[in-house]
Amino acid sequence: MSSRTVDFTAPATDAQLEALVANLRERNFEVLVVQNAAAAATAVMERVPEGVSVHSGKSKTLEDIGVVRQLMENERYDYLRRRTLKMDRKTQGDEIRRLTATPEIMLGSVQAVTEAGQLVIASASGSQIGPYASTAKKLVLVIGSQKIVPDLETALARLNVHVFPYEDARLREQLGVGTKLTRILITERDFTPGRTTIILVREPVGV
Repeated sequence: MSSRTVDFTAPATDAQLEALVANLRERNFEVLVVQNAAAAATAVMERVPEGVSVHSGKSKTLEDIGVVRQLMENERYDYLRRRTLKMDRKTQGDEIRRLTATPEIMLGSVQAVTEAGQLVIASASGSQIGPYASTAKKLVLVIGSQKIVPDLETALARLNVHVFPYEDARLREQLGVGTKLTRILITERDFTPGRTTIILVREPVGV
């Protein structure tokens, strides 16, 4: 399927969501389907106990649903991003790396999910790849239904022709420097049942 024939912003159908839920569960992922961004935020926060270390990669999805703001503004949560923003990356870089490598809970999203249930995650620095793959005790991923694609080929196309240009332009506008696509993680299934919860959002959220 050519990427030119795919609308990477359109929400999935109910039939696509139903089939994906079954495939994800067969791959040892816990799955919850919600309607919109507000419901997704509620579902995430219900899975983040106060006082437990929680981290997130840079995620427009989490920003759009308001989770980042809630965690940043409420000190009852041990949100590692709030802590690391106060640290000096030049003199405390190793401490930051160790601190964020093994959170109790890792939050994030993906760039694409195939209809078969494969997750595709891209990163520039790679800092979130370890916690996503294995080093976080629990992983919670929020995925807008527009990220569902037929197969891995289309998932990589979505990453390259839709997500990367957006992220690169956004960073150039904000920081004056673009991003790079240096690491791609493809998760076929969860090794430990129950480690990963996927919150599928019917309405598009994120990029």
